[in-house]
Amino acid sequence: MTDEQYSRLAAEHLPGDLAQRWTALLRPCARLRRAEAGEPIVAVLGGAPDLPAGTAWPEWPGHGPLSFVASVRCAALPRDGLAEEFPRDGTLLFFCFDGQADEDAFVSVDDPETRAGARVLYLPENTPVLPADPPPVLAGFPRVELAAATGQSAPDLWLPQTRRALLGDTRPWPHPRDTPAGLKPFVRAFRRLRTRVDHQIGGHAVPVQGPVEYEIANATYGGTLAWGDEPLDQEAERWVLLAQFASDSDARTTWGDDGVLYWLIRPEDLAARRFDQARVTLQG
Repeated sequence: MTDEQYSRLAAEHLPGDLAQRWTALLRPCARLRRAEAGEPIVAVLGGAPDLPAGTAWPEWPGHGPLSFVASVRCAALPRDGLAEEFPRDGTLLFFCFDGQADEDAFVSVDDPETRAGARVLYLPENTPVLPADPPPVLAGFPRVELAAATGQSAPDLWLPQTRRALLGDTRPWPHPRDTPAGLKPFVRAFRRLRTRVDHQIGGHAVPVQGPVEYEIANATYGGTLAWGDEPLDQEAERWVLLAQFASDSDARTTWGDDGVLYWLIRPEDLAARRFDQARVTLQG
């Protein structure tokens, strides 16, 4: 891995013991960008997906068909950028309702009734497929081919594992605005470094508005727990990023207010290929 920006950040701004604890949290990821001529294609935004013969286009019952967001060829991704549980072959297809068929309906992580508005399909290698055109009610997105590069990803500073590494196990942890003076140069440097949110597979999510892991955890508990409650922290640590797709001018996709779609999953569900257990949230 040539992208080790977060390791360098820790070495420059943290004492040895904290730097070691911080870097132990870093995860590799696969960052996606528009492919240049001759580069291997590992993922595609928009266009028309290939679906198994006899498989209907995904729909949200009562509201209409889901828009096709992206396809990812698992075997083409750099393995050193992925968790061990990630599929080594096959294809992942991502769909999400975007209001084209019903402008009054939207997918909310807080509302279990809307979960049918987003789906992840996993097609094992050599699954017989046929080209599938979007339903007439949908304006399909232009096809954009993506290449991948391995990079480092870092957990958000609000996440419990980050606070534990930097502040110890003593609770309650201070609010980030009350960060100890010795950590403030690191915090400022981290925020300057992690400003860009792009398409990504695996690793730590890059949030727009605070940790997406807490959004999923809060929804899991039905919004009954308060910020800082230990069960909520524990649940947030159970979720990992499957994929994030940013709004993209080439694909003419706009999620929310020029935001990002995040799919998260528990590692045990990822290992068992239970992609119906993935959850989506939108920030932006």
